[in-house]
Amino acid sequence: MEKVMEINGIINGIVWGPWMLALLVGTGVYLTVILGVPQLRYFFLMFKEVFGNLGSKKEGEGTISSFAALSTALASTVGTGNIAGVATALHLGGPGALFWMLVSAVFGMTTKMAEVTLAVRFREKDEAGNWRGGTMYILDKAANAKWLAWLFALFGFLASFGIGCAVQANSTAEGFNLGFGIPNLYTGIIVAVLTALVIIGGLKRISDVTTYLVPFMAIFYVVGAIMVVVSHSDQIGVAFSNSVSYAFSDPMAMPGAIAGWTVRAAIQRGIARGVFSNEAGLGSAPMVHATAVVDHPVRQGMYGLFEVFTDTIVICTLTALAIMTSGMLTGQPELTGAKLSLSAFESVLGGTGTMILSVGLALFAFSTILGWYWYSETCGVYIFGTWITPVLKVLWIGVIVLGAAGGVLLGDAAGFLTNLWDLSDTLNGLMAVPNLVALLILSGELRRLVADFDKKRHSGELKI
Repeated sequence: MEKVMEINGIINGIVWGPWMLALLVGTGVYLTVILGVPQLRYFFLMFKEVFGNLGSKKEGEGTISSFAALSTALASTVGTGNIAGVATALHLGGPGALFWMLVSAVFGMTTKMAEVTLAVRFREKDEAGNWRGGTMYILDKAANAKWLAWLFALFGFLASFGIGCAVQANSTAEGFNLGFGIPNLYTGIIVAVLTALVIIGGLKRISDVTTYLVPFMAIFYVVGAIMVVVSHSDQIGVAFSNSVSYAFSDPMAMPGAIAGWTVRAAIQRGIARGVFSNEAGLGSAPMVHATAVVDHPVRQGMYGLFEVFTDTIVICTLTALAIMTSGMLTGQPELTGAKLSLSAFESVLGGTGTMILSVGLALFAFSTILGWYWYSETCGVYIFGTWITPVLKVLWIGVIVLGAAGGVLLGDAAGFLTNLWDLSDTLNGLMAVPNLVALLILSGELRRLVADFDKKRHSGELKI
């Protein structure tokens, strides 16, 4: 394991190094320019599309509704990165990490919209009659790069067991252990059973559950975070000011965690954790958006805009503000991850704060397990064929128990979790490379699709 982690560290330093972060943000900037700043042009339109069509049936091909696809995608993106990931970014990169997280999110909105749009444009049905789409199908059908498509599917398949399953199961178990003292193994077994009951019903069952679960868990957590931030409302301006100033200048040497804060760390941690949270540029969420019943690819692309806005600009920012305004970032510099976020909530809400964060962490992680199962299945079907589906479901359930209780069983919970995060981080970064290549190669097709959408929208052919 030491040798594996040593190799992983080298690869991680490459895939999450300066050039990769520049490629991620740079692709978002490039697409923003050539598509006419869609995150601003479509800002109010995306709210009208998302909330104005709830319950209405659209024409077009697909399996689930656009909102159900959004809920399933949000179930995957709104996860431990919103709580533990944000806290880790602030701990290692300082307040400036929040600024760079938001910068990456603004341009990530366009990246996610582009991914979703192309996924719908080049989707197809598998041998079992299920709609499939995503980067592998885009590269295969539109870019004639089957080898690159296969690599993306392989990275996605392997990453799903880490970031989408084991890490989330561990975070769910840790959440209930921190809040209620429930042993990790018991939580793992319960989560495995609940997950089995959902994924056995396929995409429709997954989307049905996430459509109800995601809005509830998001509102539940957001209300709690707002209560923490509002109680320190006099520090909100200071928090944002520090975020901007530390994003461009190194603070003087100070005791505790601040001693390690630098501009480079703020940029790297902020962008990396932002991408880790909203997955813009990784190519994961388009795999479920491609199944939506929709009449134009760009219409579903607006749900991609909303996804990143909700995940990072709303939820991640509230987590960061709760930590910074409560004073926990400098007051308890030894804390990181979920424990840092937990301290911020407890400082204001006491035992209620513990419950909100513990339950929120558990729900975020559980929903991610459900959403990422579909990504794993989509990648697996592309590589192996539809026969892999029942085998994958059994493997998925087993990895949940292993992820939740593996650290306890091995006697090194901290080391086990660290290794899980590091391996997942690397595989996530590897997914981004072929995905960004696909976006850049097909940027001309994206311009054509956006122009066609605008033309039909203004003519009244498409109604929003």
